[in-house]
Amino acid sequence: MTEKDRPWVMRTYAGHSTATASNALYRGNLAKGQTGLSVAFDLPTQTGYDPDSPLARGEVGKVGVPVPHLGEMRKLFDDIPLTSMNTSMTINATAMWLLALYQVAAEEQNPDLSPEEVAAQLAGTTQNDIIKEYLSRGTYVFPPEHSLRLISDVIAYTVHQIPKWNPINICSYHLQEAGATPTQELAYALCTAIAVLDQVKASGQVEEADFEKVVGRISFFVNAGVRFVEETCKMRAFVELWDEITRERYGVQDPKMRRFRYGVQVNSLGLTEAQPENNVQRIVLEMLGVTLSKSARARAVQLPAWNEALGLPRPWDQQWSLRLQQVLAFESDLLEYDDIFDGSHVIEAKVAELVDGARAEVDRVQAMGGAIAAVESGYMKQALVSAHAARRGRIESGEEKVVGVNVYETTEPSPLTSDLDAAIMAADPQAEQSALRSVEEWKAQRDEAEVADALAALAQAAKTTENLMAATLVAARAGATTGEWAGTLREVFGEFRAPTGVSGAVGAAEAGAELSAVRERVRETGDELGGRLRLLVGKPGLDGHSNGAEQVAVRARDAGFEVIYQGIRLTPEQIVSAAVAEDVHCVGLSILSGSHMELVPDVLTGLREAGLGDVPVIVGGIIPDSDGRRLLSLGVAAVFTPKDFGLTEIMGGIVDVIRRAHDLD
Repeated sequence: MTEKDRPWVMRTYAGHSTATASNALYRGNLAKGQTGLSVAFDLPTQTGYDPDSPLARGEVGKVGVPVPHLGEMRKLFDDIPLTSMNTSMTINATAMWLLALYQVAAEEQNPDLSPEEVAAQLAGTTQNDIIKEYLSRGTYVFPPEHSLRLISDVIAYTVHQIPKWNPINICSYHLQEAGATPTQELAYALCTAIAVLDQVKASGQVEEADFEKVVGRISFFVNAGVRFVEETCKMRAFVELWDEITRERYGVQDPKMRRFRYGVQVNSLGLTEAQPENNVQRIVLEMLGVTLSKSARARAVQLPAWNEALGLPRPWDQQWSLRLQQVLAFESDLLEYDDIFDGSHVIEAKVAELVDGARAEVDRVQAMGGAIAAVESGYMKQALVSAHAARRGRIESGEEKVVGVNVYETTEPSPLTSDLDAAIMAADPQAEQSALRSVEEWKAQRDEAEVADALAALAQAAKTTENLMAATLVAARAGATTGEWAGTLREVFGEFRAPTGVSGAVGAAEAGAELSAVRERVRETGDELGGRLRLLVGKPGLDGHSNGAEQVAVRARDAGFEVIYQGIRLTPEQIVSAAVAEDVHCVGLSILSGSHMELVPDVLTGLREAGLGDVPVIVGGIIPDSDGRRLLSLGVAAVFTPKDFGLTEIMGGIVDVIRRAHDLD
């Protein structure tokens, strides 16, 4: 029998409520055959706030685990030996800090070893790609130049001290989620890699002889959509382009160091709330796109669960996704053969097309001054918003078919969703209080003077060009919190708001008669109310997934509304202030993090107190039915979820809401 290849690392992206609950989930998943961990942190941890920050309200423990200090990192990995584990951490703006906490937790697990000996044994990945955060995911904190400095410092530190660590996972995944075409996904990820490698080289922290090691530890985190032939070709194109860039631009001679190393989470953008059982076969097809081609096979795979468009998956749902991987790896004959696509003229032609298109787009971005310049100018964000708008337009017109959504919508009742509230996992309502207690108790037992000295040293180091990892480790050992570390650097570096990409985005002008009819209703209603209809699109809380809000804003603009959209991460108070200042006719709130039951009532209360209680509020996001009914009972005018895919229909619904509020019908 042919000797099989080793299977890829199998992970499940997981973390919720508390470190203790997440630890139990991790140990359970490892017992089920998972071979690596993938940690999901909550939004306050990702954006550098402690649970007691006003901005953290409603967000603690919702989309991941809160880790505000070393004590919680200890709990997170209790009874999990870190020196023999492969851990991927989805963390970006605060990546340096979480890596420091992880290393110190590992040191505590191994008191007989020196810190250097412990570090040398650690294996895993910090995502640490801030450029895509400006474009899609929104958990950035600092301005681009300072963010690149932090990334570069982590890379230089790990190359010397944690040689088995992947210090950055350059993410094309989130670009596809934001609407990127395969060509854009290739090009913008590679431009990010170029920006990072150029920064490391310019920092002078790595000797020329060691630069190959830097290139060899760069990994990628890639998306795979349901068009699995095209996705297979995209992965082969990545391999070809990365080999070319590392050889020609950076002179890397060792083929092993030029290898395109990547992990995958397959596409969540295409998961549907309608007939969610169809998501299982979508996930399988997407997994095939990154496993079928041996020469471009993923090194690690994590799959979403069938019900992620409905809410937070349960452990059983995550187990199902793990079993999908295991069946492919251990029951099929996939791993017994050389690359099955070698010599295919169809594959070769498609790969060549993608390579040529990506090269041209890379050249365009480099001519602008590189990825950072293309972020600051809004070019890349605008391109992604436009591509996403085009995709939405194709789905609405029926040109792009989505089974169960715009075609074959007739369905039998599903036993999987007969009880919708039981089909997903509810976030622990006590998670926030637990985290607040944890921070209070942690601060009570630490040496405040030692913490103050460590943070002062960090601030001083940040004003120089020295590597900040050393000062960060000192702060971690002293007992500083996530919010204190990030707050110290905020004071030195400042903060940043990325371009939204909405104003210059090309919308779905071809949406036809339906959009024309809505546009006429918008105009007529505006005339009746004495001016153009004004819609405020707001994203309260720390949720940075702005794709939905951006698409609503673009379509509302195309429907004739005057749109006020100020981007992500706003407090309810800021949203109310904007509603007052702009004298809006409707407030639309977009929340995907699960914090809707805390933040929406805050906005409603604020509007009433500001004398705008009659301004209708609509809410969109991943909102369970029971929560939707509660929001309506609290005074929300309408609730939209992913099953409401028709943006033009939503625009019509907004007009209806405004007319009802003014007794016009």
